[in-house]
Amino acid sequence: MTEFRDQQQNMNDSRFVKVDLSRMDEVYSQKGTVHWMVLLLGSVAMLAGFPASRILSRLYYQDGGQSIWLLAWTAVAGWPITVVALLPFYMKRAMAPTQLTISLMVAYAILGFSSALDNLLFAWAYLYLPASTASLISASALPFTAIFAYFILGKKISAPTFNAIGVITAASAVLAIDSDADRPPGVSNSEYALGFILDVAASALHGLIFVLSERIFIKYVGRESVHVILEQQAIVSLIGFAFTTIGVIASADFSKMVSEAEVFSQGSVSYYMVLVWSAITIQVGLLGSVAVMYSASAVLAGVLNSVVVPVTTIAAVLSLQDPIDGFKILSLILTGWGFGSYIYGGYSRSQSSESVALSEPLIQETNIHLFPDARGSQYVSQTSS
Repeated sequence: MTEFRDQQQNMNDSRFVKVDLSRMDEVYSQKGTVHWMVLLLGSVAMLAGFPASRILSRLYYQDGGQSIWLLAWTAVAGWPITVVALLPFYMKRAMAPTQLTISLMVAYAILGFSSALDNLLFAWAYLYLPASTASLISASALPFTAIFAYFILGKKISAPTFNAIGVITAASAVLAIDSDADRPPGVSNSEYALGFILDVAASALHGLIFVLSERIFIKYVGRESVHVILEQQAIVSLIGFAFTTIGVIASADFSKMVSEAEVFSQGSVSYYMVLVWSAITIQVGLLGSVAVMYSASAVLAGVLNSVVVPVTTIAAVLSLQDPIDGFKILSLILTGWGFGSYIYGGYSRSQSSESVALSEPLIQETNIHLFPDARGSQYVSQTSS
């Protein structure tokens, strides 16, 4: 009987995340008010910043904006905010900046150019798609990430991850079937189809950027930590900002801002506010994810990032009056199912041999993995697949 119980316990340990409940009260009691405030603010920043940036992207077009390059530019224009967030690590924690070798700079340049292209594809897709639909389609970045990780990093695709790939692909197919009911006014069938293809292509590139980013950490940096993630984000965003700025100047879109502001349906002040807050909110979401990792865990940040998709969909329906019907609801449910399967698979593998407290902060060097947010090449934490 005792042997049977031991075998049953081993089976349970290999399938589920083990949380040391005996330590939870002790852990929680040791956390001060500041800790919980940082965790709360970080969570709110993620769940507000990322969806808001996507809503503003669609609002820009919906109210009269036309520049694809300009919207792509806002995705990285807030890079100085990340630099400011790095200063406390250097000043108070006496952490030295990562040494930039020629190889590392070339790798970051490739990521920066890729992120600029990725931002452009997403901005182009939002021209033709409702924000809720674009957000659901961009969830396909997850299966693309798993596939690229298999070929480039040699990571196995487990049964839960394979299930997530199939389910999220089905969710996108459901949206394609319902294109007639979901198409924004003034958008033709061919333009809607182009937006769909662009969003899928951007998601695929997003997955590739994620895998290449992790490859760079493995080959050139050799560590992953909060301040290293911020360093990479700042440098890659700066390079992406430089590429995108060249595109905006070449297309003369800076000079068109005045005329666009004049015809913006909500007024010129609202026009500039949309652009400014579009640049700010994506950085707020990024810093929120880092705050959650720092004060809680990479696991919680990954879960919150998954919640961003339904939050964006609901927010778009309420604020932009995006159409919603049975097909979109089914797609939303399938997307949630896919994310849940992926997260469960990551948890069960990473915790099969040791227990983990969900409140363990990411203060020291840890084996976390980056997962891209689906609007622009911004990175938040996610467990490995």
